[in-house]
Amino acid sequence: MQKIDLAKFRMDGGTAAPIEDLSSLSPEDKERLLYAGIDVNRSDRAGSFMHMNHSGVHCKSQQEGLEILDIKAALAKYDGLPEYWWKLVDKDKDEFTRAAHDTLHGGYFIRARAGVKIKEPVQSCLFIKDSGLAQNVHNIVIVEEGAEMHIITGCATAHGAKETAHMGISEFYVKKGGKLTFTMIHNWGEDTAVRPRSAGILEEDAVFLSNYVLLKPVRDLQMYPAITLNGSGAVARFNSVIVAPEGSHVDSGNRILLNAPNTRAEIIARTLTTGGTIINRGFIGANNVPARGHLECKGLILGGGRIHAIPELDATIDGVELSHEAAVGKIAQEEIEYLMARGLDEDEATATIVRGFLNVEMEGLPPELQEAIDKQISELDAGEAM
Repeated sequence: MQKIDLAKFRMDGGTAAPIEDLSSLSPEDKERLLYAGIDVNRSDRAGSFMHMNHSGVHCKSQQEGLEILDIKAALAKYDGLPEYWWKLVDKDKDEFTRAAHDTLHGGYFIRARAGVKIKEPVQSCLFIKDSGLAQNVHNIVIVEEGAEMHIITGCATAHGAKETAHMGISEFYVKKGGKLTFTMIHNWGEDTAVRPRSAGILEEDAVFLSNYVLLKPVRDLQMYPAITLNGSGAVARFNSVIVAPEGSHVDSGNRILLNAPNTRAEIIARTLTTGGTIINRGFIGANNVPARGHLECKGLILGGGRIHAIPELDATIDGVELSHEAAVGKIAQEEIEYLMARGLDEDEATATIVRGFLNVEMEGLPPELQEAIDKQISELDAGEAM
C-alpha cells in the first residue's frame, strides 16, 4: 500500500448546493457518472441519492417502504442510529477511518422495510467535482426481514478534478430472509486516492450479492470488504472485474466468514493489468458445518504490470468444503494463433480474448448497465497494451 498524506487534501470548503433534478448536471459530469453506472436521465429508479464534494445534494425515494436519507439527517432522526452506527467497522482501524469519523461530510442511509420487494434499482452517487478535496462519507444500508433491494452506487471524479481523496465507510445489515444486491462501479481520476472500509452482517437465510467494476485509471485504491454470515442458510457472493493501466495501484479483495450451518460463499475475481499493479486478495473462513465456499482469482497481464493473487482458505472445524483456484499469466500465443487462423489479425484476436476474460456474468445487473460495462470492456485498447 502506498503512503497517502491526508494533510495535503482539503477537508473543508467543499459545500455544494442542492440539486433538485439530476438531469440538470453538465454533459461532462453526466458522462463521468454514466461510466460509473449512473444514468441521471433514467426514470426507472426506485430512488436516487447524490453526494457532491462535501454535501448531500439530492435525496429522493419513489417507492413506499424505501427510505433514503442523508446520513446526517438519519443520525438526527434516529437518535444517532445506536444499533448500526460504527458497529461493524472500527473507527480507530487506521487514519482513514479516523478521518471519516472525525470529519464526516455525509453519506447515505438506505433502508428497505420488512417484506418490501423493491423491483427497480436504487441509484446512489458519490462524486468529487473540485480539485484538492478529501471526501469522507459513511453509508448505512439495512434490508429488513423478507425485503429485497438492489443498490447501484457510482463513485467518480469530475473530468478536471485533480489530487483528490475519498474515504468511505459502509455498513450493511441484511435481516432474516432479506436479499441485497450491491453493485459498485468506480470511475476515479488518475491521481485519486481511494480508501473504502466496508463490512456486513447476514442473518438467517439472508443473501448478499456484490458486483464490483473498475475499468478506469485510479492512482491508489485499497479495499477489503468483509461479510459475516451469522445466520443459518445465508449466502454471500462477490464478483469483481478490475483493470489497472500504467500508474494505477489497486489493492482489492473480499473476506467472508461462515459462522453458521448451511452457509455458502463464492468469490470470483477477474483482474487485468496493462501496466499497473494489482494485489488481488480473497479469504473464506468457515467455523460451522455444513458450509461451502469457493474462491477464484484469475489475472491477465498485457504488456507490463504486476498481479499478486493471494487466496486464503481457513477451516476451523471438520466437514467444511472450501476450494480455490488462482492463476496469473499472459495470453497464450496458441490462443492468438488459433483466432488468427480464422481470419482475425493479432490485435483483433487479443481484444477478443480480453473481452472473453473480463465478461463475467454479474447476477442482478439491469440489462442496460450490463451493456454499458460490456461497451467499456470492448473499448479497452488491448492492441496498444501489447
